[in-house]
Amino acid sequence: MFAVAPRRAYRRDMTIVTRFAPSPTGRLHVGNIRTALHNWMFARAQGGRFLLRIDDTDQERSEERYVTATREDLAWLGLLPDAEVRQSERFDLYQARFDALVAAGRIYPAYETSQELDLKRKIQLGRGLPPIYDRAALALSDADRARLEADGVRPHWRFRLDHGSPVEWDDLIRGPQRFDPATMSDPVVRRADGSWLYMLPSAIDDVDMGISHVVRGEDHVANTALQIQMFAALGSTPPTFAHAALLTGAEGKLSKRLGSLGVDQLRDAGVEPQAIRALLARLGTSDPIEPAADMAPLLASFDFARFGRAPARFDEGELMQLNARIVHQLPFDAVRDRLPAGMTASAWDAVRPNLSTVTEAADWWGVIEGPVTAPQVSPDDADYLVIAAEEVSSIDWNADPWHALTSALKNRTGRKGKALFLPLRRALTGRDHGPDMAALLPLIGRDRAIERLRRPTAA
Repeated sequence: MFAVAPRRAYRRDMTIVTRFAPSPTGRLHVGNIRTALHNWMFARAQGGRFLLRIDDTDQERSEERYVTATREDLAWLGLLPDAEVRQSERFDLYQARFDALVAAGRIYPAYETSQELDLKRKIQLGRGLPPIYDRAALALSDADRARLEADGVRPHWRFRLDHGSPVEWDDLIRGPQRFDPATMSDPVVRRADGSWLYMLPSAIDDVDMGISHVVRGEDHVANTALQIQMFAALGSTPPTFAHAALLTGAEGKLSKRLGSLGVDQLRDAGVEPQAIRALLARLGTSDPIEPAADMAPLLASFDFARFGRAPARFDEGELMQLNARIVHQLPFDAVRDRLPAGMTASAWDAVRPNLSTVTEAADWWGVIEGPVTAPQVSPDDADYLVIAAEEVSSIDWNADPWHALTSALKNRTGRKGKALFLPLRRALTGRDHGPDMAALLPLIGRDRAIERLRRPTAA
C-alpha cells in the first residue's frame, strides 16, 4: 500500500515546506491565487518555508513576461517566497532520474500514434470497458522496437504503474482516498520530441526540494494517485496532500470567468491585496469571512480541518464589499502614495468611510478643492442659501463650523431635518450623499463655502 501521513497530523519535528508551481503561460487568476495563498499561509502558520517553482518545461508556451508578472503579483499580494527554482534549469536532474527509472523497468517506450490511441479508446468504450491504455507496448520485442525506430517512429514514454496494491492516502481536506491503479492508464511522462509532461518532473522536484506538503485543487486528486507511485519508484516517502474544493462562480456553477479573472484585473479595479487574502483565506471553510487587514488572525485560525468538501462560491460582489471594509481601515500612511497631490490626512479620514476603493478618494478630493457644479434650486432654497452664506461669514470656524452653521440656520429659519441639511450639502458638494459634512466643511473652508452657497439659482 502507498500511503502518506495521517490527516491533520503535522509532525512537530518536521520542517514544513510547501510550494506554489505555476506555469508561465498566462497571468495568475483567482484559482492560482487561492492555491498560492493556502501554501503560503500553511507554511507561515507552521513556521516553515514557502517556495516558488516556475513550471516552464513547456518552452513553446512559456513566456518570460509571465514569469516576471508572477513574481510581481505574489509580491503585491504579500506572498513572498523563501526561494525560487525553475524547471527549465533542472533538465539534467530529470534526465538522470528518468534514465534510472527506465533501467529499473518503471518507464517504458510506447509507439502508438495519437490516432491509434483514440481508436483504441473508442473500441474499449464501445465494449463497455474503461478507456485505459492496454500496455501493448510492453509486448514489443527488441526487434519490434528497432524496426519501428528504423521506420522513423519515435516513442513517447510511459510510467508503469504497479497493479499489486491500491494507492491510498489520508488527505488533509478530503479524508481517506483510495485508487485502484489497475483502472488507470500508465501515464505518459515524456513526449516523442523529448519534452516533459507535468507529473514526473513535479514528483522529482518535490523530492529534491524537500516538499513536505502538496496543497492544490481537487482536480489533481487522480494525479496524486499516480504520483504517489512515482515517489515510491524514486525511493522517497510522498509528501502529505491537501486537495481543496474548486471555486465556483456566483451563478452557482463552474465559471469560466474565474479562470480569466487575473491579479492585474483585480488590481486595476482598485481591489486591495488585503481584501483578496481575507476572502480567499476563508472561502470554503467553516470560518466567517471578515475584513482582516492584518494576516495574523487569518494565520492563527488556518487549519485544513476547517475546509469543506463542497465547491467554494467566489462572488465578486462579496469581494468588493469586503474591499470597502478594508479601505475603511487603511491609515493615511498606507495610502499616501496613491492619493492625489495635496490630499491631507484629515481629508483622507473624512472621505474614507464613503469609499469602496482608494482611487475614489480623488473624486472626493475634487469635491473639496472644487470647482463643483452649482445645483438649480427652488426659490425658497435659493433664499435659504443666501441666508446660509451670511451665517458662514459669521460663525466660529475654529471649532465645529458645520454644527454651528446648522444650529444658527435652524434658529433663524425654523428649518429642520432634510430641509435644513440637504440644500446645504447640494450647494457645498454638488451631491445628495457623501461623507459627514462635519468633517467636509472645515476642509472646504470658509471662502469656498461662501462662494458655493451664493452660486445656486432658482429653477
